[in-house]
Amino acid sequence: MSALSDLAALEDHGEFIRRHVAPSEADIAAMLREVGAASLEDLAAKTVPSAIRATFPAALPEPATEAEAIGELRALAARNRADIKSLIGLGYHGTLTPPVVLRNVLENPGWYTAYTPYQAEIAQGRLEALLNFQTMVTDLAGLDVANASLLDEATAAAEAMALAHAATKGKSDTIVLAADALPQTIAVVRTRAEPLGFKVVVAKPSEIAATVAAEKPFALVLQYPGATGEVRDLRGDIAAVQAAGGLAIVAADPLALTLLTPPGEMGADVVVGSAQRFGVPMGYGGPHAAFMAVKDAYKRLMPGRLVGVSVDAAGAPAMRLALQTREQHIRREKATSNICTAQVLLAVMASMYAVWHGPEGLKRIARRVALQARILAGAAKAAGFGLAHQSFFDTIAIEAGDKAEALIAMALKRGFNLARHAKGVVGIALDETVTRKDLAQLVMAVTEAAQAQPLPLDSIAPYGGAPDALARRSAFCTAQVFNTHHAEHAMLRYLKSLEDKDVALNRSMIPLGSCTMKLNATAEMIPVTFPGFGAIHPFAPVDQAEGYIEMIRRLESWLATITGFAAVSLQPNAGSQGEYAGLLAIRAYHHARGEGHREVCLIPSSAHGTNPASAVMAGMKVVVVGCDRDGNVDLDDLRAKVEQHGANLSALMVTYPSTHGVFETEIREICALIHAKGGQVYMDGANMNAQVGLTSPAAIGADVCHLNLHKTFCIPHGGGGPGVGPIGVAAHLAPHLPNHPLLAEAGPAKGFGPVSAAPFGSASILPISYAYIRMMGAEGLTRATQVAILNANYVARKLAPHFPVLYRGANGMVAHECILDCRGFQQNGGATVEDIAKRLQDFGFHAPTMSWPVAGTLMVEPTESEPKAELDRFIEAMVAIREEIRAIEQGRADKADNPLKNAPHTAAEVMADSWTHAYTRQQAAFPLPWVAAHKYWPPVKRVDNVHGDRHLVCTCAPLEAYAQAAE
Repeated sequence: MSALSDLAALEDHGEFIRRHVAPSEADIAAMLREVGAASLEDLAAKTVPSAIRATFPAALPEPATEAEAIGELRALAARNRADIKSLIGLGYHGTLTPPVVLRNVLENPGWYTAYTPYQAEIAQGRLEALLNFQTMVTDLAGLDVANASLLDEATAAAEAMALAHAATKGKSDTIVLAADALPQTIAVVRTRAEPLGFKVVVAKPSEIAATVAAEKPFALVLQYPGATGEVRDLRGDIAAVQAAGGLAIVAADPLALTLLTPPGEMGADVVVGSAQRFGVPMGYGGPHAAFMAVKDAYKRLMPGRLVGVSVDAAGAPAMRLALQTREQHIRREKATSNICTAQVLLAVMASMYAVWHGPEGLKRIARRVALQARILAGAAKAAGFGLAHQSFFDTIAIEAGDKAEALIAMALKRGFNLARHAKGVVGIALDETVTRKDLAQLVMAVTEAAQAQPLPLDSIAPYGGAPDALARRSAFCTAQVFNTHHAEHAMLRYLKSLEDKDVALNRSMIPLGSCTMKLNATAEMIPVTFPGFGAIHPFAPVDQAEGYIEMIRRLESWLATITGFAAVSLQPNAGSQGEYAGLLAIRAYHHARGEGHREVCLIPSSAHGTNPASAVMAGMKVVVVGCDRDGNVDLDDLRAKVEQHGANLSALMVTYPSTHGVFETEIREICALIHAKGGQVYMDGANMNAQVGLTSPAAIGADVCHLNLHKTFCIPHGGGGPGVGPIGVAAHLAPHLPNHPLLAEAGPAKGFGPVSAAPFGSASILPISYAYIRMMGAEGLTRATQVAILNANYVARKLAPHFPVLYRGANGMVAHECILDCRGFQQNGGATVEDIAKRLQDFGFHAPTMSWPVAGTLMVEPTESEPKAELDRFIEAMVAIREEIRAIEQGRADKADNPLKNAPHTAAEVMADSWTHAYTRQQAAFPLPWVAAHKYWPPVKRVDNVHGDRHLVCTCAPLEAYAQAAE
């Protein structure tokens, strides 16, 4: 027994915890002394109000090692039937990720750990990749402007609905959808339309013109090709809705658009779709990059992000996020969208798929897939089956009648899933993964089901296909980037050149307040690329996704334990979607109780901008509650608003810890005030990483909370997406979680409908959070929270003599982040918060969150994943910048010509023959001794935002176009 005891003692199940929580025991002790706490427990007691302290129940498993967690996920992936090819279609297709893109983008922390490109100078690589994506989309769609991606095709259609209603100024509240639109798209549009009071009419394709004439809708949604594969000329339907005063929205398949007439050339106003089949695995539904392209007239109504070309301070071309007011959450309750994220990593993959293949390669893939479909259609006709339509691209609909189930069974026996459509109709969607051997097996399944003679492939006459009248005749992807990097060395070097322009977590700390840029451990990322997770269709039979279902149920259970709630839905595929879903659950609860009049949503003035936008989308009326001088909810104002609106009170939205980075001591009283009037408390989970293991939303008094898995639970930000925003709810709200029409297991029978296209949202990245929780266990999760609070307080304490810390809690402590007040510098030294942010780039750091939640401040969140040495480097850089400001204040540095005003400094500038500044090149580029060893050179100088909006260029134009814009 002693040997076994010794062996057990040598097994290190806490190793991952020490890898994730970076400060050593000695570092922790030193930082605790600095902040005046005896221990991590003592610090937590001084920070988190005792009234809400709560520990985990014994429901989380003990920590696993990295090898154990990877092995566990490998076993779960093996229970998914990746050996069966799903030819179901419905917006999801098998695809071949180019290995050079897989290894150098998806598996590369230089791409997946980067943040949203708000600091444009240090995000030029990602911005160029997104510009490529926009160019690809505008070219394929035949429209003027495209955004830098949306969440999925169904929500993109719902966003297009909101755009159309705004564009037509509410002259109608009816929207018409073609019956052959994807079923999940119809369902998500219905979910989005209901609380807004929109009438949804679904019309057969043959009846669309008459329906439009009768209803006079503000929008018409068409599918191209249709859900069962039919390709039809949309010009008549588009003209009909435009004549009625509405907009034409077309949801299109990008691979089909390489061969078919673009919707824009047919007159469409908006084109949406999914770029999934451009090299992004199906992954049981996501994440995938959706797209939206619009006519130029609607670009300022378009949700999401838009990359544009501007110039930098030296007049050189430089990219940035353009027209930022289109990030509609900034408009708060006046918004028509709450989108504040994207699917950047997946958009990069899709754009690089197009770069790698080029237009000729894309057309070759499309022609091959189309020919496969025609050969299979010919086999079906020869076997005696009818076809629902003879005009198609890659999907055929076989009228198998009473032999439909036999056909599906025969195909499954040979390793293929087919789609069930209308009674007796079987769909087969071909894709680039289908080989000639696969095609022969499919032909055998068709002929056997028909009880016909076997057909050799070379004897089959292809049948049907897209009519010549709808053949694409316009060029696409003509920009140089799509016609250059087709050799692997060229592609490898192109990807590396873009990566080197950016700052990601593999280079230095990204201390963004509220955004939680913590470690995305390699052990968490490895399972994402297991075929057993990547190759599964979201509508595959449940018995083929047993591993996914088991992983999802475990993760739901763990998140329920962590939040203290009764149930969790993993469907929302972004934090904005989680907010929206949580509010819809509250709305459904009130309606189920016969209290549909409860429409008022109270929101503190300090709230995230997505909060009021989500409330409006959920059909609620926003009433703003003030905050006091310390950033806390103004209790007197809250009481007054509760009394005024009590009878109609639906919910309070509150962030905890607050958006000002403190634990409000009155939070339970706040919740009690709402509950006393019959309202519900929605907690924004953006700051959940300061709660885990120390308290929970349920312990605090919340009824629902969304979680940002891309913040607290380690899913990478990916340069601005993907994200996952599941919601946890108390027992009384559990029957009102989202569900899905194509998978009963996705939610309760009486749920309000889907908020995302796929039943479980972005399922393929859930293994990341699963692995994180599995390797940390209750002890590790608690320690992560404690050290996150310690690191934030250490930074606040060290910088307080140089930068006033704006808000503190009851015992002088901050939570997991702190706000540095920079407003006084502009008056005294002329240095703005933007100057500080840009100067940090010269030190190799990404700036903290700038001017939010208070203008002229920096919000710093170091997270538990940063070692003390990195914190000290950041502190030293900030102190050095403060000394540069002081030099301006004291007249030792010129107010106009100084390192802050001219930051960032590029290599070309510093190494030029001429140097005209009043300070040295050394101070410009190497302001501290350690900078040289870690030197990052910003690729451009400060970007001119105003110029970029006045001269909007949002595609890969020739260089002379950029030069003209600069002039």
